[in-house]
Amino acid sequence: MTKRIYAIGERPPLGHVPEQMHAWLVRPERFGEPLQAFQQEVIDVPSIADDEVLVYVMAAGVNYNNVWAGLGHPINVIGIRNKLGEPETFHVGGSDASGIVYKVGKNVTNVKVGDEVVVHCGTWASDCPSVKRGDDPMYSPTFKIWGYETNYGSFAQFTRVQDHQCLPKPKHLTWQAAASYMLVGATAYRMLMGWQENQLREGDAVLIWGGAGGLGSIAIQIVRTLGGRPVVVVSDKEKFDHCLSLGAVGCINRNDFSHWGQLPDLNDAKAYGEWLKGAKSFGKAFSDALGEKRSADIVFEHPGESTIPTSIFVCKTGGMVTICAGTTGYNANVDLRYLWMRQKRFQGSHFANDEQCAALNDLVIEGRVDPCLSQTFTYEELPLAHQLMYENRHPAGNMAILVGATERERAHSDGAEVAAET
Repeated sequence: MTKRIYAIGERPPLGHVPEQMHAWLVRPERFGEPLQAFQQEVIDVPSIADDEVLVYVMAAGVNYNNVWAGLGHPINVIGIRNKLGEPETFHVGGSDASGIVYKVGKNVTNVKVGDEVVVHCGTWASDCPSVKRGDDPMYSPTFKIWGYETNYGSFAQFTRVQDHQCLPKPKHLTWQAAASYMLVGATAYRMLMGWQENQLREGDAVLIWGGAGGLGSIAIQIVRTLGGRPVVVVSDKEKFDHCLSLGAVGCINRNDFSHWGQLPDLNDAKAYGEWLKGAKSFGKAFSDALGEKRSADIVFEHPGESTIPTSIFVCKTGGMVTICAGTTGYNANVDLRYLWMRQKRFQGSHFANDEQCAALNDLVIEGRVDPCLSQTFTYEELPLAHQLMYENRHPAGNMAILVGATERERAHSDGAEVAAET
């Protein structure tokens, strides 16, 4: 290691790792909104284990999990790590990255110094008994999200990752585009392809909530490129064109309906009748958007509390509602009759395993899925990007932050540079 501290955007010679680096840190004493929580500091570059990789971060993605980290809610990630014995009293967030390998542990064979990579955010202990016997590592008690549940994420000049997290950077993408898609993309891929009996099949009708967001934008493309027919729900007609351009066959304006929220008491005939009327009307809107009278084979869920009753209602007999979040709340209720009588599947889903991450990355490499990068921020604007997300004022699609990449430029692997997104 060298003692020199390199400025943001000033890349050290390949393989030369300085002792310290610039990073955006969250500390418990300043938990709060992003503009308050994130502050720039200089810290030691982390050491790596035998199966780990040190990546020089060219660009980082923006996800809501690090809004949570800054708030210290719903969990205090720093406090949890301290209870487990980790000494650092700070959090370096960031769960998406593109960058260059600068150092590898002695047992690493899949990447070498100089490789250009994207990083997925799934981590687990290789010596976990369930992992060693071949179980899906997503079910391991050691599974954690890098850059949220673990420290030293992508909001710094160097990030520490496990070797299996590294995948080839698509050569046709800018650094920031490559940094923007993996978390949402792999999450969407597992939701649609991870459940054998209800895997997406050619011709399937898929209802996608939040089609204009980062997760929904990728889901639309996965469904369409694998032969499905995506119908999306958005909160504004102005978002229709964006979704249709990605391959949606139809769009529904959520604000055309008012029956959202938890399912009314089934013994309250009037309230339940009003909800049922709204749910049936929404089902008709789905059929109209699809151009065919039928129910959804798969419902791609993440709003949660306000939409689950309707999602289960419009799902076909034997179909699946798959959910990865609860952006409107976690306390959802259902009419169980629709689950057992119609044999519908209500499936939880969380990020993705190595094979699913690689499959999604291959679709991006092949040009079949676009990252939908909508806005790029400078390193100094990192808190602002998260503040916009916190206030729900961020643009449709995905966002990225330049770290090692040249300021306000999009640097391609071949060295060509063009003007940045605005």
